[in-house]
Amino acid sequence: MSVNIETVLIIGSILFFVSLLATKASNRLGVPVLLLFLAVGMLFGSDGLKIIRFESYASAQAVGTLALCIILFSGGLDTSYKDIKPIITQGMILSTMGVLLTAFITGLFIYYVANLLININLTFLESLLLASVMSSTDSASVFSILRGKGVRLKNNLKPMLELESGSNDPMAYMLTVVLIQLITTGEASAADYGHAVISFFMQFFIGAGAGYLLGKFAIWLINRIDLGNDSLYPILLFTFGIFIFSFTYFIRGNGYLAIYIAGLLIGNAKLVYKRQSMQFFDGLAWISQIVMFLALGLLINPNELLPVALASIIIGTFMIIASRPFSVFISLLPFRKMGSKDKLYVSWVGLRGAVPIIFAIYPLASNVHNAKVIFNIVFFITLISLLVQGTSLTKVGEWLGLADTEKHKSDFKDFDVEFSSDIKSTMTEIEISDTILEHGTRLMDIPLPEHTLAVMVKRKDKYFIPKGKTELWLGDKLLVITNNEDDLVETYNSLGITGYRLKRN
Repeated sequence: MSVNIETVLIIGSILFFVSLLATKASNRLGVPVLLLFLAVGMLFGSDGLKIIRFESYASAQAVGTLALCIILFSGGLDTSYKDIKPIITQGMILSTMGVLLTAFITGLFIYYVANLLININLTFLESLLLASVMSSTDSASVFSILRGKGVRLKNNLKPMLELESGSNDPMAYMLTVVLIQLITTGEASAADYGHAVISFFMQFFIGAGAGYLLGKFAIWLINRIDLGNDSLYPILLFTFGIFIFSFTYFIRGNGYLAIYIAGLLIGNAKLVYKRQSMQFFDGLAWISQIVMFLALGLLINPNELLPVALASIIIGTFMIIASRPFSVFISLLPFRKMGSKDKLYVSWVGLRGAVPIIFAIYPLASNVHNAKVIFNIVFFITLISLLVQGTSLTKVGEWLGLADTEKHKSDFKDFDVEFSSDIKSTMTEIEISDTILEHGTRLMDIPLPEHTLAVMVKRKDKYFIPKGKTELWLGDKLLVITNNEDDLVETYNSLGITGYRLKRN
């Protein structure tokens, strides 16, 4: 039956609208929004309302690969090198050795314990493959939850977790590909294992080198090329990102690692029209997450999850309470200044998400025996991880004394203002209330601290620059910029000003 483009567009727009509504429900229910995107896909799929029949693993893999490229590139662009510099060694060890240990320990558990307990009958290499597919922390989930909920973590934990999740997908990908090669070639000899190890290191070093060199080239070219239209520069940057990923693949490197490193370099460089590009990629990353999770939700048939439920619960629980913590503590053993609570929290943020599901499609595409079982187990464990770990990240952080939730929102409602990242200031947006006017009706009556300016007033639909003698009206919105955030917050508290919005640069 042919489907016209209008039908596709209207169904697609309804899916997107429902998914956007899910983001609001996520905040109220405390459920990760990505889990709700999956649920929306499952609801509209063949086992739900049967509105969309989507069974193409190849299409889902293609959508997931493109979306993951954009998410990793955007994550690199948005990561400050200054923030990750103190913890770059820990983050890289977690994204390599940590992933390797998690895969190996989990694989042994599946083969020697899970096979006996629940009789899922996976070979040793298939057990390692299942574990490798799930071994990395999902970047989309970590970025979405930590940034979306405004969680402030102590001891540089947030940049460490974002660095780990953004850079550990290549290790899981390489393990997955290598194991699939070993399984599909039949009896693996010592030479096959040696070739797999060489291939592994080649992908890693070629990917890292390509990401660095092409990232530097992108910075050089973007700053020198004249496109004649400001709106084209974000598209040029997007084009570079896709080129870096695909070119690295063709020279036998790891494209996921390359695109993340390139994004990290570009995001920390001086770039023309950088603000427009960053805003463009922020929206593009959200679209990618929605499309990726919707596609994966449509792909799964919930009734196929029941036969693997017990196996998934046992393996997922082992990963959460044993293999991930053990891998983290062993990987971070040299860093004695890092406390046990920090390591426990890092262990808890071992979120599974779309990436393991995408990687689980590779065995299906390669006709690996038990590939369908592996795919269903991975999907079920992803649901467990998002439900158990994703919903409790903030609470566990607060329980360990490592997290504070932002008391004041960072998005402005009335002032669309951004500074260059080189300008280190804090902006606040406040509404003039009766409490403020009790101290006087003029701007100069508000005792703002030094190095603080009230730079703009919004009165109804009009904006103007105030002076000290400007009369303030009830309901006016005031934009304040400061280099002295602590004193400004203290002033607000003493004046009884609450509910203000704060944006750090």
